Amino acid sequence: MTHGSKIVSIREIDVPFWRIVLILVKWAIASIPAIIILTLLAAILGVLMTEVFALFGLGVPPQPTPQ
Repeated sequence: MTHGSKIVSIREIDVPFWRIVLILVKWAIASIPAIIILTLLAAILGVLMTEVFALFGLGVPPQPTPQ
């Protein structure tokens, strides 16, 4: 600690209920683009991994067709 600094302790935070609801709604709306971006990245990664496995012959072997 630097000279003359004091320890501060927060005992209570008074936030109105509807203010918290508004913050949570904003977070939910802001998460939508993030979910879309993560889904696209996962799809791209899946396609790349599928192509790499197919390149090295590590894909799922073909199933015999019943006759």
